[in-house]
Amino acid sequence: MQKIFYENSYKKEFVAEIIDIKEIDNKFHIVLDKTGFYPEGGGQLCDLGKIDSHDIEYVYEKDDVIYHVLNTKPIKIHKVKCILNWNRREYSMTHHLAQHIISALFLKEFNKKTTSFHMGIEDSCVDIEGSFSNEEIKKIEKMANDIIAENIPVETFEITKREAKKLKLKDDFSKINGNVRIVKVGDLDTNCCCGVHPQNTLDLRIIKFKKHEKYKTSTRIEYLAGKKAINYIINRDDNLNKICKYLSCSDEDSIKGIENINNKLTDSIKENKRLKEEIAHYELKDLVLSAKLVNDISIIDKIYNDKDTKYISKLANKITEEDNKIVLFALINGDRVNLVFSCSKNLNFLDMNSLLKDAIKLIDGNGGGNKFNAQGGGKNNSNLESLINYTLMKLQNELD
Repeated sequence: MQKIFYENSYKKEFVAEIIDIKEIDNKFHIVLDKTGFYPEGGGQLCDLGKIDSHDIEYVYEKDDVIYHVLNTKPIKIHKVKCILNWNRREYSMTHHLAQHIISALFLKEFNKKTTSFHMGIEDSCVDIEGSFSNEEIKKIEKMANDIIAENIPVETFEITKREAKKLKLKDDFSKINGNVRIVKVGDLDTNCCCGVHPQNTLDLRIIKFKKHEKYKTSTRIEYLAGKKAINYIINRDDNLNKICKYLSCSDEDSIKGIENINNKLTDSIKENKRLKEEIAHYELKDLVLSAKLVNDISIIDKIYNDKDTKYISKLANKITEEDNKIVLFALINGDRVNLVFSCSKNLNFLDMNSLLKDAIKLIDGNGGGNKFNAQGGGKNNSNLESLINYTLMKLQNELD
């Protein structure tokens, strides 16, 4: 089968003949006499496009035959017009070549090998062994873009396994049948590779590192190249302009403006926390003063609508730090109810866990805890007041 994608990686349309159709699981696997659609492999995405009016869903190679998977069966057999999804092809081959350059530079500058490469639909990533500083990552990104500007030709050719071994390549040729396909980027990189690449580095236009992070024993670098990278930079620039507009500052002063906002936010959070603690202090005093007294033991019960569970739990803990205190709090949140039952440590003859598990049945809930603290949740089914009254009655019986 003639592989047009190796002869001319920029060919977007061609005419071919269908020589075989296999129906597998209601899909039609088409074999052409020649193809410009690259099958998935070598870390590169398969090409997509159309065979006449039929959309190609997937392209793969098996036993040296390339299959094009369609959802519908072609009626026409001879001279079908094939159109490549060029955006996908351009994305695949620019990101593949970018990976060659990135990997070669890390090997050249730091003697660190590539441990993995992944090409996704939206972005790609390469894993380099070891760890690197931000400055070292930026250095490689700059060097990669300097390589692009040199307009280095990208050569592809086939040689025998014996000839490949003379090049001292570190690839494993044992699983390769026939000749070895080589990709050469000037003096920077020579590798065994079956992928499709641009004809020169200038066609990459730009390589942009999005982020880097530790991944197992390697550093994972997420990057973009070509049109994707340009669009990404334009969008970031647009976002920066919007930020500067909100801050009423220039690009250079944007970081300082954000730092000022962050400092003000931190101060506001601290002040808000202080005010909450002050409010909680006064609320605590009011709750204790309005408590029900049974044999010198204060029982504080309240149903909340405008707080969160953390707040009422903290309040309950604060109240029960003193002796002879029992807290029965409930929090209504939409169609749910949360319960917090607590008692002072000196009231060790009580069991908040058993009390809650018994009462919470009235709201079809569940929960648990220990003798001194228990929490749970259930449905807001109009039984909440009955639950509190039932719990108060049980407590009074135990305390009398």
